[in-house]
Amino acid sequence: MLCEDTLFGRVDKVLLAIKRLQLNEPPDGYYVAFSGGKDSSVVLDLCKRAGVKFDAHYNVTTVDPPELTRFIYKKFPEVTMEKPPISMRKLIEKNMILPTRLARYCCKVFKERGGTGRFVVTGVRHAESSRRKKRKLIEPCRQPNGKRFLHPVIDWSTEEIWEYIHTYHIPYCSLYDEGFKRIGCICCPFSGTAKQKRDAKRWPHIYNYMWRGGAELAIKRRKARGMKCTFDSADDMIDWWINGKKAGKDEPGEINIFGVIADERIT
Repeated sequence: MLCEDTLFGRVDKVLLAIKRLQLNEPPDGYYVAFSGGKDSSVVLDLCKRAGVKFDAHYNVTTVDPPELTRFIYKKFPEVTMEKPPISMRKLIEKNMILPTRLARYCCKVFKERGGTGRFVVTGVRHAESSRRKKRKLIEPCRQPNGKRFLHPVIDWSTEEIWEYIHTYHIPYCSLYDEGFKRIGCICCPFSGTAKQKRDAKRWPHIYNYMWRGGAELAIKRRKARGMKCTFDSADDMIDWWINGKKAGKDEPGEINIFGVIADERIT
């Protein structure tokens, strides 16, 4: 599938991705945003095959699957592990609410840092989601940080990613062999209820210390400040967060499953 016959002739997607990297190579080299997932593992290998200058970075979030970080340390020692400025537990305490699909403050702190003023290479693909179908091969960052993005495998299918991995013997994280379709932060609110529950069961120490522990600190901080608390306990907040159970009435100063309202906004 990586080689296709079209009306315009035979297209070699591997060669095309390499050409994309070579033609757009910046003088200071690429900043490769490495996640340890299958897509970024392929992109990192393509950068090597293209012979372009680059440096690769992994942003540690403190809620990373241990299997993933061990995999990166062992198989990709050239990747710089970027330590975060704060743990997820303390970040939740600071914002006084767990992150949600709408209140995604954690992404800015953990995932979107690094690469300022650089040409950033990612493994973003159209096939990943309806939102990513709108992404372009080359695009500027929406934030005023001078970043530009290049997504060399943006038009690859998931099957083509795996074809490349097996053809060129690219190492990949063992979690894929256990049925994980995508690998990211443990209990990420973007992953859905079933995945959050699965993660909590598999990595109870990280779940209890970072997520539930963060919820406890968030409630304590709100009470210490004399602020309204919609939740009586960390368990109540977690139950709302994972299961979507309604927390009181949607009155000013309260929270609903769609986001943060009034004085419980992100601070």
